[in-house]
Amino acid sequence: MQILHATILGVIEGITEFLPISSTGHMVIASSIMNIGNDEFTKIFEVNIQFGAILSVLVLYWKRFITSIDFYYKLFIAFLPVAIIGLLFNKVIDRLLGNPLVVAFSLLIGGIILIFIDKIFENAKDEIETIDYKKALIIGFFQCIAIIPGVSRSASTIIGGQTQGLNRKAAAEFSFFLAVPTMFAASAYKLLKGYKIIQRDDITALLVGNVVAFVVALIAIKYFIEFLSKHGFKMFGYYRIVLGLLLIILSFSGIDLKI
Repeated sequence: MQILHATILGVIEGITEFLPISSTGHMVIASSIMNIGNDEFTKIFEVNIQFGAILSVLVLYWKRFITSIDFYYKLFIAFLPVAIIGLLFNKVIDRLLGNPLVVAFSLLIGGIILIFIDKIFENAKDEIETIDYKKALIIGFFQCIAIIPGVSRSASTIIGGQTQGLNRKAAAEFSFFLAVPTMFAASAYKLLKGYKIIQRDDITALLVGNVVAFVVALIAIKYFIEFLSKHGFKMFGYYRIVLGLLLIILSFSGIDLKI
């Protein structure tokens, strides 16, 4: 992987990780376009640069992470479902990740849901402090839906939060916090599993990708919260639908996306 590839994927990760548009879907598409999608290191890289995005959450919300031990208990409970299901179905997930139509239809269906989500949960007004252990667990189960490539971890957890009465801002922020243990575990697991294939030049690519993802995510989170508070999810829904339809058209046109 060239430094340019690492930089591009880092930008994509930073922008898309916390938006409800599927960072995984965007990175596998970009990797395919750059003709590096089939490389084993690319698959490790696409997961590992989430470390950079994690750091952006810790920097922006550091006060939240030193409030109380109860905060960590809730995050742990919300994290458990995806940890268990992810370990049990890891091979199935890898197979799904290689199917462009799975990503395409996930983007499409998720987009349709996002168009109507503001109307469905217009009465959701609760703040993040109202989350108890039961609500945290339910949000955690919603996160499991994001195991399907293209669904978006951010979208599934935000929707999960809104089903529990959280307003858009509170649901998005809890989604950011839950990303920390989830993405750390996924990144560490992928790195430990495939570290033997990482070469010396690959380490440079990993460092560049993580730094770029960190910087871009800092900006993306700030503007996402502002946009979400004012405009809701509808525009993200339209974007997902357009991208999903484009992938479906390309797939049925016989173009090898190499995802």
